[in-house]
Amino acid sequence: MPSRICVNEFITPRATALMSNIDLFLENLFQLANDTDSDVRKHVCRALVMLVEVRIERLIPHMQQIIEYMLLTSQDSDDAVALEACEFWLMIADQPICRDVLQPYLDKLLPILCKNMKYSEIDIIILQGDIDEDEHIPDRIEDIRPRFHRPRTRQHTQNLLDHNSSNDQLSNTTDTNNNSTTATPPNSQSDQHLLLDDDEDIDDDDDDDDGSGGNVDQATEWNLRKCSAAALDVLSNVFRENILPILLPILREMLFHTNWQIKESGILVLGAIAEGCSYGLAPHLPDLVDYLIKCLNDKKPLVRSITCWTLSRYSSWIVHNEVQQNRFLVPLMSELLKKILDANKKVQEAACSAFATLEEEACIQMVPYLKQILETLVHAFRKYQAKNLLILYDAIGTLADSVGSHLNRPDYIQLLMPPLIERWNLLRNDDKDLFPLLECLSSIATALQTGFLPYCEPVFGRCILLVQQTLEASGPDTPPDKDFMIVALDLLSGLTEGLGK
Repeated sequence: MPSRICVNEFITPRATALMSNIDLFLENLFQLANDTDSDVRKHVCRALVMLVEVRIERLIPHMQQIIEYMLLTSQDSDDAVALEACEFWLMIADQPICRDVLQPYLDKLLPILCKNMKYSEIDIIILQGDIDEDEHIPDRIEDIRPRFHRPRTRQHTQNLLDHNSSNDQLSNTTDTNNNSTTATPPNSQSDQHLLLDDDEDIDDDDDDDDGSGGNVDQATEWNLRKCSAAALDVLSNVFRENILPILLPILREMLFHTNWQIKESGILVLGAIAEGCSYGLAPHLPDLVDYLIKCLNDKKPLVRSITCWTLSRYSSWIVHNEVQQNRFLVPLMSELLKKILDANKKVQEAACSAFATLEEEACIQMVPYLKQILETLVHAFRKYQAKNLLILYDAIGTLADSVGSHLNRPDYIQLLMPPLIERWNLLRNDDKDLFPLLECLSSIATALQTGFLPYCEPVFGRCILLVQQTLEASGPDTPPDKDFMIVALDLLSGLTEGLGK
C-alpha cells in the first residue's frame, strides 16, 4: 500500500519514469480497482483524478470504464473512497471533453450527487444539528478562525447595480451548515463556483463542535457532501438547463420529503444549481422562492440556515426584475431580519451573510426599510457571541457601501454608532478583532460623509497611533504586523473620502 501512495506522488510533477510507463501503470491501477481494501480503492481513485489533470489523453480510450467505476465508487460505503471518486467529477468538468463523455451518464450521476449531499448522522452530531437554541453558549476561542485584514472594495455611485453575486459568496462566503464549497479540496486543482463562494469563503465555514471530542476542523473539513455540491455546481455550469429534466423530479421529491435531512439536502441542491441553471429554472422560481421563504421558519435549524444560503443565491433574480421585486423583496427581507435574531447561532450566521448578499444586490432599494434594518442589526449586537459579531460587522459595512449617503440621517446615526463605538472602546490596540470593526467603520465613514464628523477626532487619533505602534514595533529582526497599519490606513482613507464629499 505505501508503494501505491508513493507512485501517486509522481503523477502531478509528471515524473519521466512514470510518464514513460503510463500504460503499464494504468493496467495495474485497473487491476486494483475492486480491491477489498478501501485504502487501495481510495488511492486508485486519487490516481485517476490526478491523471485527468496531467495525462487525460491516455485515459480517453478507457473513459467509459473509468466513468462507470467512478459512478460505483461515488456510492462506496466508505465515505473516504466516495470522496476521492467524487473529486473525479470536479476535475473532469474542467476538461474540454466533459460534455461529450458525461452526457450519456447524467441520468446516473446526478441522483448520486444529490444523495451524497444529505447529512450523515455523524455530521448532525458534530454540527449540533438537534440543538435549536444555543445563542447563550459563548464561543470558544478555538472555534473562531484567525481574522486578517481584507480590503473592502468601495461602491458608491453605482452601488453594485451591475454586480452579480451569485458566484461570490457561498459568495455567500459562509454556508453555516458545513456546505461551503469554497475550500480548495485536497488533490484538486479544479476551480469551483459555489461559495467558490466562496468564497469565502467565509468561508467561511466555521462550525462549533459538539463539545465531546469533535472540533471545528471536523465541521469544516472537505467532505463528501461539500464535494458533491461543488461537483453539481460546476456540472450545472457545463450542461446548464439540459440537466433539469433529470434534476427537477429529484428536486420535487427531495424538497417535499418527510425526512428533514433529505429536505435540507434538496434545498442545498437548489442552491448549488442557482448559477448554472438560472435560465431554465426561471419559470419555476416564483413557486420555489415562495416555498424557500416559508422554509425559513422550519423547526430544524439546519434547514433554516441552508435556506438562508440558497435564497441568497437567488437574490439577483429577486431584486433585478420589478415583478419579482414587488412580490418577494419585502417578504424575504422581513424573514431574513427575523432569522438574524434567531436563537440558533448557525441560523444567525447564515441569515446575516445572506442579508449582506441581498444588500449588495438591492442597493438603494433597501433605503425605504433602513430603520427596520438598522434596528435589527443593532439588536443583534446584544445577542451575538464573538464569532457572529464578525459576520455582523460585514453586514453593516455592506449596508453602508450599498446605500451610501442615504445612511446619513441623525436618527440612523444615533441608532448605529453607539454599539460600534462601545466595541471600539472595549478593544485593545493589539486585538485582531479590531480588523473587522475598522473595516466596517471605514465603509460607514465613507457613507455618512459629514455625519461622521463627531467621531472623526478619536478615530483619526487611534488610527495614527496604530500606524505609529506598528512602525515602532518593527526592527531588523522583527518584521512589523502590517495588518494593523493597513487597516488603520484604510479607515483613514474612508474618512477622507467621506469628508471630501
